[in-house]
This record gives sequence, structure tokens and C-alpha cells, in this order.
Amino acid sequence: MPASVEGYLRHLEVERRVPSNTRLAYARDLTRLVELAGKKGTTVESLSRQDLAELVRVSMIEGRSAASTARMVSGVRGFYRYLSISGRIAANPASDLKPPRDTKSLPHFLAPDQVEALLAAPDVSEPRGLRDRAMLEVLYATGLRVTELVKLKITEVRRDEGYLQFTGKGSKERIVPLGETARDWMDRYVRDARPALTGGREVPELFISGWRSKTGSGRPRPLTRVGFWKLLRTYGRTAGIRSQLSPHVVRHSFATHLLERGADLRAIQAMLGHSDLSTTQIYTHVLEARLRQVYDRFHPRA
Repeated sequence: MPASVEGYLRHLEVERRVPSNTRLAYARDLTRLVELAGKKGTTVESLSRQDLAELVRVSMIEGRSAASTARMVSGVRGFYRYLSISGRIAANPASDLKPPRDTKSLPHFLAPDQVEALLAAPDVSEPRGLRDRAMLEVLYATGLRVTELVKLKITEVRRDEGYLQFTGKGSKERIVPLGETARDWMDRYVRDARPALTGGREVPELFISGWRSKTGSGRPRPLTRVGFWKLLRTYGRTAGIRSQLSPHVVRHSFATHLLERGADLRAIQAMLGHSDLSTTQIYTHVLEARLRQVYDRFHPRA
């Protein structure tokens, strides 16, 4: 350890009376800082703000928890504040260093073969199964939020043009492409299953839970977000998916698979309806983490 790091750890022990476990954690984090300086061919006192940001980014890519990354940032900021106050550095490169929002757990997503198994899980020989297959296909093809999916109106489907045009989160109008496979399943559902679920009645929502009335009155009921959530988990078990499954996991899978195949990040941002590109950038961390895992597993000198 450089003398400056040793001095800071003694400062924590003697003057700050920081608990030993916390000091050990800070020591491990500062070891990463020292290793970074070694790779850069410089000292910890000479690292730049950009270097420290890289340290945080690498921590995210390696899959460290939000709490661990936040603690590391706290320790690094404390270390450079100590150097600044003691006059060892002229400017503090960590004064505005913060753990980004992306330090939370990286989004879980399905592998392509898991998606295929999930899509094939409904029994399409009966109306509700055909509806569920269409919903799953649309969800994976568009990355809609579950509320957007269950509220989607039949008039918002531009079938011939191949896209959906609807009002999403924040009352913002959004246009999302709809692939041919999803369109075909939607057509089958509208033609062969929806009339049975609506009882021949007019209803604006595309996806219908059903229609039951002994008196012949009443209104067909649209499927609720909770209802679809339960269906999705049931189909996940049928497909052999043991990890936690939710509509948002399918949304994450949509975005991650697009990025893996070379889609532009801003195009993904527009399709997901993110107002800020930084929200969409979490998927680049997912991709970087996967690349790192592949490299470590297969490169002979990793």
C-alpha cells in the first residue's frame, strides 16, 4: 500500500474511530484504486476524475452490488478529501464522484431459447391460450410496459403499416414497430379467439379477459396487469424458467437482444419510451458484463 493510503487508514482508525470491518472494506476498495493506478502507470495521487469514473464503471460491469459500489465511492471520496485537506493534492478529483443510478442490480433477462420456450407455452387450441400467445409475442416484439400492453386498444394497432401507435407512460404518444410474427399471432387471436372472449360485443381494448353474463347483459372485461402477471408466471413454470419472471423481465430481454444484435441505443430508447438516454444505457452495462463473462471463460490467458 502507498504511504498515503496507509495514512488514510490510520486516520480512520485513530481519529475517526471507524469500526474495523468498515476499515477492512475501505482497504479492499482502495486496493482496487491502487491497482488502477498501477495499470495507468501513475500514482493514486495523480489519478484523474475520468480514471475514478472508470473504476466505478468497472465495478458495475463486474456485477458488484449497489451497496458495495456505493461504499467504494464513499471510501474513495473520503480518501481524496483526506489528501486534499492534508495538502498532498492541489485539486480533489473525487469531489463530485457519485455512484450512478446504474449501480443497482443489472436487469435480469432471458436467453433467446428461454424466450422461445415461454412463447410456446400457451395452449393455442383454445381461445385464452391463443390470446396469451398473442400477448407474449407482442410483449417480446415491442418491449411494452405491462400497463401499456393490457390497455392497448385495437384501434392503436396499425397492422398494415406494421407498428403500434399508442399513448404510453407520462401521456406520451409512442410508435413501436411490430414484427411479422407478432402480427400473425395477433391476427389469429383477433380472428379466432377474441370474438368468443367478447361475446360478440364491442370493446376497445385489444386483449380481453372474457365475458360472462347469465342475463345477457354486462361488458367484456379487459385483462388486468395483475391477471397477466399471474399468467406469465404460470407459463414461465411450464417453460422450465426457474428464475423470477415478470413482464419487465421480458421487456429487458427485448432491449438486451436488440442491443446484442447491433441495434442503435437511441432507437431502443425511443421504443422503450425512456425520456432520458441514461436510463437506456443500463443495457450497455448488461452487454459489457456478458462480454466480460465470455472473455473470462474462453480466453486462454484470461
